[in-house]
Amino acid sequence: MAKFIEDGTRYHLEDPCIAPNSAAYLWNKKMMLHMNCRGFAVSQYMDPEPRKYAHVPNLAAQSFMQPEQPYFSHHPGRFFYLRDNQTGEMFSAPYEPMKVDLDRFAFEPGLADIRWVVEKLDIELSIRLSLAVEAVLESWQVTLRNLSSQRRDISLIPYFPVGYASWMNMGGQYDAELNAIVCSSVTPYQKVTDYFKNQHFKDLTFLSASRLPDFYEVSQQAFEGEGGLHNPSALQQGGNLNNGEAHYELPAAIMQFQYNLPANGSDVLNLSFGPAKDKAEIKQLNQQYLYAEPEPQRQASEAYFAQAKGCIAIETPDQQFNHFVNHWLPRQVFYHGDSQRLTTDPQTRNYLQDAMGMVYLKPEACKQALLTALKQQKFSGEMPDGILLSEQAELKYINQVPHTDHPVWLAIVLNAYLQETNDYSLLQLRLCWADKPLEQSVFEHVSKAMQFLCEAKDERGLPYIAQGDWCDPMNMVGYQGKGVSGWLAEAISYALQLWVPVCEHLGEAALAQAFSQYAEQLNQRINHYFWDGAWYGRGITDAGKLFGISSDKEGRIFLNAQSWAMLCGAASGEQKTQMLQAIDEQLDTPFGVMMSAPAFTEMRDDVGRVTQKWPGSAENGSVYNHAAAFYAASLYASDEGERAFNVLRKMLPSNAEDELKVRGQLPIYLPNYYRGAYYQYPRTAGRSSNLFNTGTCAWYYQLVVEQLFGLRGTPQGLLLRPQLPSDWPKASVVREFRGASFDIQYQQVSGGSAKPISAKQLLSADEAKLTITQQADGKLLLSGFVAGERYQIRVIQAREDKASQAVAESALV
Repeated sequence: MAKFIEDGTRYHLEDPCIAPNSAAYLWNKKMMLHMNCRGFAVSQYMDPEPRKYAHVPNLAAQSFMQPEQPYFSHHPGRFFYLRDNQTGEMFSAPYEPMKVDLDRFAFEPGLADIRWVVEKLDIELSIRLSLAVEAVLESWQVTLRNLSSQRRDISLIPYFPVGYASWMNMGGQYDAELNAIVCSSVTPYQKVTDYFKNQHFKDLTFLSASRLPDFYEVSQQAFEGEGGLHNPSALQQGGNLNNGEAHYELPAAIMQFQYNLPANGSDVLNLSFGPAKDKAEIKQLNQQYLYAEPEPQRQASEAYFAQAKGCIAIETPDQQFNHFVNHWLPRQVFYHGDSQRLTTDPQTRNYLQDAMGMVYLKPEACKQALLTALKQQKFSGEMPDGILLSEQAELKYINQVPHTDHPVWLAIVLNAYLQETNDYSLLQLRLCWADKPLEQSVFEHVSKAMQFLCEAKDERGLPYIAQGDWCDPMNMVGYQGKGVSGWLAEAISYALQLWVPVCEHLGEAALAQAFSQYAEQLNQRINHYFWDGAWYGRGITDAGKLFGISSDKEGRIFLNAQSWAMLCGAASGEQKTQMLQAIDEQLDTPFGVMMSAPAFTEMRDDVGRVTQKWPGSAENGSVYNHAAAFYAASLYASDEGERAFNVLRKMLPSNAEDELKVRGQLPIYLPNYYRGAYYQYPRTAGRSSNLFNTGTCAWYYQLVVEQLFGLRGTPQGLLLRPQLPSDWPKASVVREFRGASFDIQYQQVSGGSAKPISAKQLLSADEAKLTITQQADGKLLLSGFVAGERYQIRVIQAREDKASQAVAESALV
């Protein structure tokens, strides 16, 4: 069985084989840990660049997590062997490496911790993992309980592999003074200058315990012997660990604790695991965390994660959706906005969209991110490919490749910030340019970015793609300087249309008119150059070939080109009908809407490395949730609320065992993608990347708040126009907005019409601070509210087909 428990703040999975790669994640501002239900882990920390302290058996990428992360017997993990010393029987927890059938298994990730409960041989192991709030440190609490009526002689053996850390120098030993196994390494380097740069590195990995081990081992090979990890030679036939060291061998932190438990007795073991620069740091961490009172640490951790509180709390007929939106979605949004995905040079588009999510949690964080980004803008208006977050940081990996879309996101994110906060004073703040010591206002910075987008075009007036737009690996469409992006033309048009009202608000009528005219011209060019008869093409290559069209054998249709054509208003009503039919027929699947189809099966060197990715993975035809969120946004903008919610809901796995087996992921975060190529590789379609780094979550949260429940800010107040699914007879939401709280009850009735009710009929003299105005387009405007007050509002929505009309009545609480 799989389900949410504890009022949705924890998830319960009771079989490690239903979704063996399913995982949860924890983080603080210095580290991140992705923890598999069976005990495998991917962890990294900032030093100041991303580094790992437990390694796979090769020098793998340090800086980012891999999608569809493979796990194998020597993959880093956190495991516990338990042996009945009287019978010799053994099992391991949480499940690996022995994979013994358990009498009970529970994997229960929570908002601030991860826990397991495992039973076998009348022994219960309760394991809880949390992270220190201010340090790079894993805190483990293991409770061992004798469930039988007999005294038991038990060995508990924590096994924390450290892995292949260095080809230069690595080993390990038990340090009695620290009561810790300390594994050491030297980060490989070639240049002499790197020796001095590496002086601060935390090249030690340690495991400390709250009690003295009875035995230990540091050499992984000595522990395994001929039995392997599933039956270690060191523990066979009642043997004990040999107190060995690792001398230029794969080190592992392995301790053995002997317990003589009375009937129904229990004991608790605390462990600390993490990196350190030297032994003095290990000693300090032990004193601060391992030997300190646990309750203040627990409270600090819970207080940190409590910051991940969104601006809405919902109640709908879909209980799983409620739990996800109320607890887990804002948590994922907060992770992105608070940690910057554990990198020092986040991609500009990622950094800005992650900040957009923070608008609904901590608007000040979004504001600071916008300012940080704009300080790195060139005087031309161009934005860098990555945002440097420290003086030591440099642009790396993908941020060394030129992409053309980054300025677009400034208008989109700033629009979200202004709608939510009404803080137009931000636009007057003055900032210098990265390449010119001239201070100009935020408004001028963003207007320059829009102007830059308008001017970076070819003779047809279409925007260059360079080595990629939002789709990073579409790197060979325009690398010769001629190729253009159809999606980017749509995105520029959309961004300009968002920026025009801001220009008008500040009295910049001429600028507003110029941008509005250019957006209109772009829409005409989009239809002239990219419309293929039933959908829009994705781009035009350096050689002048339009791709993403019906004549293409692979990559015939791209979702983004359709979504943004609707968002920017380029598509007519008839075109929308044709596009939606094409999407339904070619892109929609039971696991969500695919990014493109058919997936490429061989290299196309006028499109780029996206075509080399496995069909159905990542940007090559997967159910790429970020693109799906854009599609949902376009559907809501087109009054296709039913379709839009269906897109959102498919991103979230159900609790059904059959679906969890296919997806391989729990419904506690939105993954980067699910496998696509549904019609080409149906067996693997729907499989989750299990990668929680994704811009999807910010868009998803915005769509739930502003479109599904229809609660969007304007300078005048709060606009109310819900687009609820037709099978929800009622729903409710508590919306925090500009200091006031709105408790809104929705009721949907079939057919008929709802007679508008005037505010005067509803409000007494004491309640007249809230004004409800019915607008011509069906929206309700709530204005005149007072910060600190709580308002109750009942919305009755009469539905006739897709049309709906809402009326509201209100009371001041």
